[in-house]
Amino acid sequence: MKFLRFSYGNEQHLGIQEGDQVVSLGQHELLDLLRQQVDLATFAREGAATGKRYALQDIQYLPPLANPGKIICIGLNYSDHTAESKFEQPAYPTVFNRFNSSLIAHEQPMIRPKSSDSLDYEGEMAVVLSGGGRYISKADALMHVAGYSVFNDGSVREYQFKSPQWTVGKNFDGTGGFGPVLVTADELPPGGEGLALETRLNGKVVQSANTRDMVFDVATLISVLSEAFTLEAGDVIVSGTPSGVGWAREPRLLMQDGDVCEVSIEGIGTLRNPIALER
Repeated sequence: MKFLRFSYGNEQHLGIQEGDQVVSLGQHELLDLLRQQVDLATFAREGAATGKRYALQDIQYLPPLANPGKIICIGLNYSDHTAESKFEQPAYPTVFNRFNSSLIAHEQPMIRPKSSDSLDYEGEMAVVLSGGGRYISKADALMHVAGYSVFNDGSVREYQFKSPQWTVGKNFDGTGGFGPVLVTADELPPGGEGLALETRLNGKVVQSANTRDMVFDVATLISVLSEAFTLEAGDVIVSGTPSGVGWAREPRLLMQDGDVCEVSIEGIGTLRNPIALER
């Protein structure tokens, strides 16, 4: 199933996408359902029986989760991107965090800040957890995946590289594209493996890869992360970007006011964000 959060008028809804329509499941939060261990398929079937339908073109998308507990990002998880970035491939996942205040939804503007013209795209697959714990084995890891979404890890490169820690450049307000939907894990290959990923800037393909090429697959990431801290329902793992980022090109290709960036992942959908200069 494809779950999405959306607003219509002054109300926020949770819904499921059916073709070019969305069926409202009421004013619920997906994050709450995950934390309450609600069976999403049953909940959706029961709610859709009486839910109001809306045309997708008439709604305003919201990020699939409101205020996830943790947004855990993985850097250098495609070897071709590691090479273009002039790093050595690390033997351990490169981990940094995103803040909820940076998230934007499908069709919402990604903000190029006043303070820098170095806004770059990074198309990635996002993994949303249904549960967790500590010391999760790799064999059991995928049992804790609720589903998958699309992420654009918009990066203000000038600030990313002001220090050895990347946090500032990865957390400018309005730079974390997330959506448009969450596709439940049962509809995709285990671990979201083998899915084509493509990023387009103004219609031109700038990244083209496959999720099977990740250095650390989803099960490995869940297992390794759980060695350090407790993973919880509703946590999001942003699994890394392939080569083709604008900062690594010659000349550099950076996003400007009026551009449009799209990230598509096979079986999940397309996340589209226009770029707007901070006012």
